[in-house]
Amino acid sequence: MEFACFMSADKLTVRAPHWQLRVSERRTLLIIGDFIAGLLALGLSLYVWGVSERFSGFSLVFIQRRVPAWFFLLPLIWLVLMVELYDVHRAGDWKQTLRGVFTAVLAGVVLYLALYFYYVNPPKSLLPRRGVATFLIAVSALTLSWRWFYIRVFTDPQFMRRVLLVGGGKSGQQILRVINDLRVKPFILVGVIDDDPGKLGTTIEGHRVIAASDHLLQLVAEQDISDIIVAITGEMQGQLFQALLDAQEMGVEIIRMPTAYEELLGRVPILSLEANWILRSFVDEARVSGFYLLGKRLLDILGGLTGALIMLIFFPFISIATLLDDGLPIFYSQTRLGRGGQTYKIIKFRTMRRDAEADGRPRWAREDDERATRVGKILRKTHLDELPQFLNVLRGEMSLVGPRAERPELVELFQQHIPFYRARLLVKPGITGWAQVNFGYASTIEETVTKLEYDLYYIKHRSILMDLVILLRTPATMFGFRGR
Repeated sequence: MEFACFMSADKLTVRAPHWQLRVSERRTLLIIGDFIAGLLALGLSLYVWGVSERFSGFSLVFIQRRVPAWFFLLPLIWLVLMVELYDVHRAGDWKQTLRGVFTAVLAGVVLYLALYFYYVNPPKSLLPRRGVATFLIAVSALTLSWRWFYIRVFTDPQFMRRVLLVGGGKSGQQILRVINDLRVKPFILVGVIDDDPGKLGTTIEGHRVIAASDHLLQLVAEQDISDIIVAITGEMQGQLFQALLDAQEMGVEIIRMPTAYEELLGRVPILSLEANWILRSFVDEARVSGFYLLGKRLLDILGGLTGALIMLIFFPFISIATLLDDGLPIFYSQTRLGRGGQTYKIIKFRTMRRDAEADGRPRWAREDDERATRVGKILRKTHLDELPQFLNVLRGEMSLVGPRAERPELVELFQQHIPFYRARLLVKPGITGWAQVNFGYASTIEETVTKLEYDLYYIKHRSILMDLVILLRTPATMFGFRGR
């Protein structure tokens, strides 16, 4: 059904809604599909398990007597294990989908074996091997089938949103580079609108400037535009402003460039932000409640105690290996900046040679750093060197989740070259964080800019749910051996 709205003397048609999915809608669709796959796998595993039982077979009696209550939670556990694949860009890539499902199955096997050996010969009714194995095989096959269907169908143009970019200047060029770099395109970019006569008909980052702003409403109607990204940092002309308002009344979504950048990358575009952005984002939008701070501290204490216990388990093996490889000391401490610029001593297992910084000059960690010992390289790859930081968490100097702690000398260097760098000190540093699970280490100023964009995104959007998602994604970083 079509509706009409009037503006001045012209009659414009409100855009009819289509099945053009937003990022959040795609994520919800993926979760629902995976959950249905989990439910089907649960039913199939119960049937196969029951039929294979000699005495009871598949029946209500079998379910009551042989199936533990936790077994029915497997579809929800599967969603947790699949957390890496709810990034819609990864979800649209078949290779990354295969890798993500394999990682989820591997994590499930590791979790099962950890529980199995923890209980030491548990009864069959507590940890049923046949039932769990059947579920993992079935759920991986069903999930891959669903994800293949999603890639083949929901990346079709009729499900893609159609976008116009307003502004071909520095900000517009930056978002165009972002779109070009994405392997799986998030939408169809119809073209660029710019009022500079010299740009009309030219291409910017491979995309054509198709019209000036006075043709905006005409293009919206002709090209079935669903979204307009506004990438104008200076003063906006009244005519363009009115045209955007009219387009919004027609049902088009108007998105500012920084918001689009955040949705596409999970980062903030610090190189194209104005000075008052910090105040607007971190004073108005990023305030958190006392309940969040209390919940985060309780999570830190619980996680810190668990991590300290794990450290005690690994301590004898790491100590002996370090002693045989490079001698004492086992630990090392170093001054880092915490919340509000307060200094504290971070604790880690030593991974570098004792003369790694004999001249006293701080250096970035690099891939295959030649200063690392043989044991240290393994500890850094698996992030086991960071286990003693749980003591910093218990002492309240760090959190489980937050920006990576940096040395005062490097912070001083970075804030001279990178805008808004000290804003990351608004929260406690963390053992893991949004930047760590999405990017990893930085060894150049350019990479540090990218990491800061992730850190500021986290500070702006932080919540208990986001912290839990980051914690769930952290093991994939360890299994992937992405440390340095």
